[in-house]
Amino acid sequence: MQVWTTARCGAGTASCTVARMIEARELTKRYGGTTAVNALSFTVRPGVVTGFLGPNGAGKTTTLRMALGLNTPTSGSVTIGGRPFRERPRGLRHVGALLDAGDVHGGRSALAHLSALARGNAIPRRRVTEVLEEAGLAGAARRRVGGFSLGMRQRLGIAAALLGDPPVLLFDEPLNGLDPEGVLWVRGLLRRLAAEGRTVFVSSHLMSEMEHTADRLVVIGRGELIASESLADFAARGNRRSVAVRTSDPAALAALVTSAGGALEPEDDGSYTVTGLSADRVSELAFERRVLLHEVTARNSSLEQAFMELTADSAEYRSGGAR
Repeated sequence: MQVWTTARCGAGTASCTVARMIEARELTKRYGGTTAVNALSFTVRPGVVTGFLGPNGAGKTTTLRMALGLNTPTSGSVTIGGRPFRERPRGLRHVGALLDAGDVHGGRSALAHLSALARGNAIPRRRVTEVLEEAGLAGAARRRVGGFSLGMRQRLGIAAALLGDPPVLLFDEPLNGLDPEGVLWVRGLLRRLAAEGRTVFVSSHLMSEMEHTADRLVVIGRGELIASESLADFAARGNRRSVAVRTSDPAALAALVTSAGGALEPEDDGSYTVTGLSADRVSELAFERRVLLHEVTARNSSLEQAFMELTADSAEYRSGGAR
């Protein structure tokens, strides 16, 4: 992606960091008697990919909409570069965003849609061609958006977010509908944008993608902050440690593990997962009772495990087996 904007600051400088920060301070949004976001405070900084996580109904989309001036906070504030987004007359040159890939007139072509956005934000027309190529839509530029697949609409939404070459980017579930190649493209794009010194804030329900992409996390539940820290620190907060084992006598091992207060679960690859006991304790028990083990590997808590544990009380919906 070529840089055409002249108002660039040096990445890493204090003034540049402030100019690109997203700051929420005691941000609150109520709809009648329902509180969607409650006294939420966090900071998103440039140079890293920050994931925005929370169960369904946690208030993620409402928060992003308030950041973009689409919803008005009941109280508190959210600013981008120290100012509310509504104060920026040519917003796409400051902030690029994808909230709803379907929010495009189906009768327009991709080229017409982006061209209209470019004119309204005083963006050179050549940027339209550049972002269509970046998003892999150059060959479909003159097709009507109404005939696009969900994945193509996602690509068009990302192209629109990139149109103004902005220093701050917000994405709400950008991987919806994308095929594996598209997922890899978005993953690389987010990492590259952050490496260029931009602020990248992305919500997703795909924990595996956040593990591959995000450096930091903002996690909320029922509209309130649960964590704002590095991905590694958040994952380490999970209490569920496990041990991968392989044995030729799973029945004997299961009896040992159960008697010691642990649990043994079979995996599809022929191995077993032990929870509730450390790797050292599993080895000791097997040695004492002469149960042969071919593998004993300690596993740390994954991001998904930590997320499920730490947001359990904030989930709006639970399956029948969940507690």
